[in-house]
Amino acid sequence: MFSQGQLRYFVTVAEEGQITRAAKRLHLAQPALSQAIAQLEGELGVELLVRHPRGVTLTDAGEAFLVKARAVLAAEAETAQTALALRRAASDAIAIGFVGPPPSLGCPELFGAFERCHPHARISFLDLPFPCGHTADWLAGVDIAFCHAPVLEPGICVQLVRVEPRALVAHRCHALASYRRLAVSDVLDQTFVSYHPDVQPAWAAFHSLDDHRGGPPGQLTGDHALSTLQMLGIMSSPGAITTVPLGDAMLASQVLPDIVALPLEDAAPAAVSLVWREDASNPLLEDLLDVAKRVARDEDEL
Repeated sequence: MFSQGQLRYFVTVAEEGQITRAAKRLHLAQPALSQAIAQLEGELGVELLVRHPRGVTLTDAGEAFLVKARAVLAAEAETAQTALALRRAASDAIAIGFVGPPPSLGCPELFGAFERCHPHARISFLDLPFPCGHTADWLAGVDIAFCHAPVLEPGICVQLVRVEPRALVAHRCHALASYRRLAVSDVLDQTFVSYHPDVQPAWAAFHSLDDHRGGPPGQLTGDHALSTLQMLGIMSSPGAITTVPLGDAMLASQVLPDIVALPLEDAAPAAVSLVWREDASNPLLEDLLDVAKRVARDEDEL
């Protein structure tokens, strides 16, 4: 009987369309991957791939099997993540993902209040890559995430924490860095950070001001960012800019001397939120959401 590893190998080859690229992605030697695929075909008794000089294509049987293989891998991942979430819940632990600065810096009033309410809870903060693929899959390793909201699909819940302006983030030697006031029209034709193709298009578009431009930037960096650190690495030279929530931009400029934060006066604001899966089972999750509502009410009364 075929293994989970063989299924993963086959799905990766199907997605890459080439054994060489798939082997690189899987960190395998190409002959070993080819042998594993051939063994899978032998066990199934059907040809899944057609090999040709430029890569591989799926046969009709391969197309049908790909759907089933993805479903099996997704179910396996779901089972593993559910078990992990249940273990966290049983041990009074909660895993909070984030994009950008750590939540203890980005929103100390919320997470400080939660820690005071639950002094014995084991709280772990996990730096997540930018949202990729389905939001439910992106959230699989955490109980909840704190970030500018990704794509909200069925089964995904969101609670707004705050609405704040967007700010331009640029290297201090960038031509725009000396401006005291900036409008969206001042920056639309600049070179923007290119986000990795796996990043949710709508999420990347918001950070590139596509909602104001009506389409992607005319100029993008050659390197692609899949995480906050990669984004900042691309911006280590003065050529590129991007936009983030103002609070994130201000923290970045305080920690990194080469980065400046420039508020965009007329940009549509960013919604910084808590995002979680509807099927999340950790009881501490409800407590965190209750604290978030209380903190929001307290701020409204100020």
